Amino acid sequence: MSNARTWLRRGSTRLRSRVLVSMVAVTVCGVLLFTLPLAWALAEVYRRGAVVMLQRDAVWVAAEVGARPTSGTGALAGLDELSHDVDVGLYAPDGHRIAGEGPASSLVAAMVRRGGFHQGVEAGHLAVAAPVTRGGRVEAAVRVWMPWNVVNDRWQRACLLLAGLGSVVVTLSALLAWHLARRVAIPLERLTTVARALGDGDFTIQAPRTGIREADVAGQALAATARRLGEVLERERRFTTAVSHQLRTPLTALVLGLEAAQTVGEDVRREAVATALRRAEHLAETVEELLRLARETHGGDVAVDAAQVAERVAERYRVAAAEAGRPLVVRCERGLEPVRVAEPAIAQIMGALLDNALVHGRGEIRVSVVDVGTGVAVEVGDDGPGLCGDDDDAPAFTNHSPGPRHGIGLPLARSLAEAEGGRLVVRRAGPRPVFSLLLPLQRSTPVPDIAGATTSAVLPIGGNS
Repeated sequence: MSNARTWLRRGSTRLRSRVLVSMVAVTVCGVLLFTLPLAWALAEVYRRGAVVMLQRDAVWVAAEVGARPTSGTGALAGLDELSHDVDVGLYAPDGHRIAGEGPASSLVAAMVRRGGFHQGVEAGHLAVAAPVTRGGRVEAAVRVWMPWNVVNDRWQRACLLLAGLGSVVVTLSALLAWHLARRVAIPLERLTTVARALGDGDFTIQAPRTGIREADVAGQALAATARRLGEVLERERRFTTAVSHQLRTPLTALVLGLEAAQTVGEDVRREAVATALRRAEHLAETVEELLRLARETHGGDVAVDAAQVAERVAERYRVAAAEAGRPLVVRCERGLEPVRVAEPAIAQIMGALLDNALVHGRGEIRVSVVDVGTGVAVEVGDDGPGLCGDDDDAPAFTNHSPGPRHGIGLPLARSLAEAEGGRLVVRRAGPRPVFSLLLPLQRSTPVPDIAGATTSAVLPIGGNS
């Protein structure tokens, strides 16, 4: 177990970490997909805004210079209405500076010989050049410029603002992811604790409510599974206890019969040996059916003819009934639908009922298999007094009733019936008691009920009627 836990720790990641990393990664990708195009767009916006401003100033300066009589060194005198951080220089058509500020030569200014405005970044300046014309001829060029780092600083400040906003968004998403991961992981951790308690044998577990539907449903399913497992284990314990107790009785009777045969005459000994062999065969059949029942796993696809099973089990008891001087009559309705109960279970329950009738009943033993609408009822009755003579049923249902006993007993019969989805009830307590084994049909789910049951619907914990 420790090695498995170590492997799990090495080969897997905690849910909290996965949720946190996943949500933060998605948020970071979203922020980047939003901010990177926005940063590029802002760079273009600032650049174009600066170019438009420079073009406006260049048009104004070119118009002022073109209206003056000379384009010499004093042509730029008195121009003090330029925009903030903007300087101007006057250049010859070949690109050499004549007056003003700027580099000694400018490629952007030299390009005005082709006509129109020209712009570009040179010498660390964002520059716009406009031609100065007189008489339709380009006599000079006005180069209006501003430092490129001014434009770049504005863009960088916008990018820093975007980065700050993105960082805030990522931080908030991380906090939200941590909260969600904790809210999801804690219920699973609690379910793990509950599952470990179930593995340690605690079938009374109850998962706490978390407010998360999936986790609550899983907890309820785990608690229901624990209850079912507890019921199954308890039923198996009772099954094992009852089997060991009930098989001990026929074994004891078999041994006593063989020991008594050693001290009697030949004729009596032959009869005793025959009886012992019959009991041994009966015991072997019982053990084989119990083993089949323990190994068998089935679902709703089992189809069993209850009438055939009842006739086969009754045939097994005819010799014992004849030796006791009691007739055994079997009546089965025709056309009964198949039931979804294992054959060994039906055989063992009927064996218990017939043992009960042989040991404690009187007169004729009647076995009937009838249709009760939503199921099939296998009934065993006799002419005995039944349970009506006792105000307290407990003495009649103990495992210490006198007389020889065969089969697996009524307590285990009741447990088998419930385990197979059926019911074992007392339809009439007495006189002339009738026990009914109610079997569900293969095509139906509900367990049938029988009108007229006058005693307890489920047998008490102990033995025979």
